[in-house]
Amino acid sequence: MKSIKTIFWILWRIWFYILMAIPIFIMLPFLILSILSEKGYPYFFRMARIWAKFILFGMGFYYKIEKEQSIEKNKSYMIVANHTSMTDIMLMLAIVKNPFVFVGKQELAKIPIFGFFYKRTCILVDRKNSQSRMAVFTKAHKRIERGLSVCIFPEGGVPDDETILLDHFKEGAFKLAIQHQIPILPISFGDNKERFPYTFFAGSPGIMRVKIHKQVETFGKTESDRKEIREAVRTTIYTQLLEFETEKKTETA
Repeated sequence: MKSIKTIFWILWRIWFYILMAIPIFIMLPFLILSILSEKGYPYFFRMARIWAKFILFGMGFYYKIEKEQSIEKNKSYMIVANHTSMTDIMLMLAIVKNPFVFVGKQELAKIPIFGFFYKRTCILVDRKNSQSRMAVFTKAHKRIERGLSVCIFPEGGVPDDETILLDHFKEGAFKLAIQHQIPILPISFGDNKERFPYTFFAGSPGIMRVKIHKQVETFGKTESDRKEIREAVRTTIYTQLLEFETEKKTETA
């Protein structure tokens, strides 16, 4: 039985990367045209959403969204969420219609095909390099000025210890939101770690629960409010993750 599961996980992981490549090859000419200028980004974003939904559907994932508020069209947000899986990227693209750019680690740019577009459309950061971290603010400023939203996973990466429900939040997302006086949109992902974890021999098709929380206003806030806002957003997401865990235990009991 164990050997069958092992074979399944190997084939399933290979299938994931095949699914990543298929829509890119199909849409390749249009994707390339959309990244030739900044004006083309909204078109690239639409195709990225198709790519994301294709992967989620192909992997047997289906998402259920609960909203405390609707996301306003043509409004810039600082989108933040917990980070536990590579599928966080796909799920975020699938559920948020407003064009946004990811701030993500530069290591993902090494993934064949995906990395080509990733490094040309996202804001890459080397978290070990202070100059790279500072450059994020300049690049994000340009995107926000163009009316785009920005998405940051404020844990700064996926915790090595998978028992950690939610790691400490770093300052960057909240500093940017206050600087630009844009609202923060907290989002909780309930099942991505279970569906497709970084642990190779684990995961399964199934539900991905999502909670879109009420936005946190930064209008009129200053640097002195940053820590309070950061902890309030973290508490919102952490509390929801605890609720997800309770629901999960109740269903399996």
